[in-house]
Amino acid sequence: MSGSATSSGATLDADRVTLAHGNGGRLMRELIEGLFRRHLANPLLDTTVDAAALPPLAASDRLMVTTDGFTVEPLEFPGGDIGSLAVNGTVNDLAVSGAQPLYLTLSCFIEEGLPFALLDRLIASMAAAAAESSVRIVAGDTKIVRRGEGGGVYLATTGIGVCDPALDLGIARIRAGDRLLVSGPVGDHGTAVLLAREQFGLRGNLSSDCASVLPVTRSLARVPGLRFMRDPTRGGLATVAHEISRMAGLGVRLQAAAIPVHDPVAAVCEMLGYDPLYLASEGRVVAVVAAEDADAALAAMRDEAGCGDAAVIGEMLAGVAEVVVETELGGERLLEELEDDPLPRIC
Repeated sequence: MSGSATSSGATLDADRVTLAHGNGGRLMRELIEGLFRRHLANPLLDTTVDAAALPPLAASDRLMVTTDGFTVEPLEFPGGDIGSLAVNGTVNDLAVSGAQPLYLTLSCFIEEGLPFALLDRLIASMAAAAAESSVRIVAGDTKIVRRGEGGGVYLATTGIGVCDPALDLGIARIRAGDRLLVSGPVGDHGTAVLLAREQFGLRGNLSSDCASVLPVTRSLARVPGLRFMRDPTRGGLATVAHEISRMAGLGVRLQAAAIPVHDPVAAVCEMLGYDPLYLASEGRVVAVVAAEDADAALAAMRDEAGCGDAAVIGEMLAGVAEVVVETELGGERLLEELEDDPLPRIC
C-alpha cells in the first residue's frame, strides 16, 4: 500500500471512513498502517515505498499475469465476501491457466461512510484467502470516493504467477471428441448472492462456492490429456461453453442430466425463470480433456481434489460452432449466447 509508515499498533480514531482518509495525510497513514498493513503484512509488503521488490524467478519459469475488478452487493454474503472473492477470483484466473499464483497487488476504492468494522472484516477475509492459497499481497493503493459514488468498496487486483513450461494448455489443442468436465455444482454463487439480497421475497441459507480452485487445477495438471481449463464466473457454464465453441471452431454438446446443480439453485431458477447454466460460480473449474483421459481427470477431481460432485458433462463435436443441450427427456435445445444480465451484477 502506498503511504508512510507508523508503528504497527496504529489505531483508527473514527467509526466510518471519511474523505480525509484519502488525502495523503495522517488519517490515510493510519488507515493503511492500522488496517491494511495489520492484516496483510508479509516480508514483501513495504508501505514506505511505491513499488515492491520481488525476488528473481528461475530462468525456466514462464511468467503469468492477470488483472480483475470486483463489485458485489451485498459486500458480505453466505460463504464469502468481496475480500475473499477478490483474492480467490484472481488466484483462480491464474490457476486455470496452469500457473502457481505467487503475488497479488490490490487497489481499494472505498466509499465515504463505510463502517471501519465492516472494512476490517473484509480485509481480514482477504488476508485469510491469500494465506490459504499461499499468495502474498505485495503492493497496493487506496482511494476514497464521495458518499453515493461507490458501492461501499470496489476492489481491483493484479495477480502474478509462474507456469510449468512443460504444461501446454490452450484452445488450439482442443479436438472433436474431447470431453468437458466440471468440478462441482454450478450456479451456487449467483444464487447465494441473490438470496442474500432478499429480493423477490426469497430467503435461504445456500452458501456461495467462493473458493480457490488450486487443488483442482493441480490435480488436473497431472492428467496427460488435459487441453484447457476455465472458471465459469460471470455468465456461468453456458458462457464458457460458448467461448470454447467459438474459439475452437467446434460444437459443444452438453448433457443436462449430467450437469450437477444443487436443489436450492434449481428451485430458485424454476421460480424466477432463470437458467442455472448462466449463473456465476466462483469455485468451479470447467476442463476439456482428451476422451481417453476423461476418466482419469474425473478421478483426479473427485479423489485428489475432493470434488465428489465432479462430472463429465459433454463433448466437443466437429461441425457447426454452437452449443446444444441434450435434455433429460432425450430432446435437444440450442443454448443461446448470453445477451442480457440474468441478474444484477454479482461479481
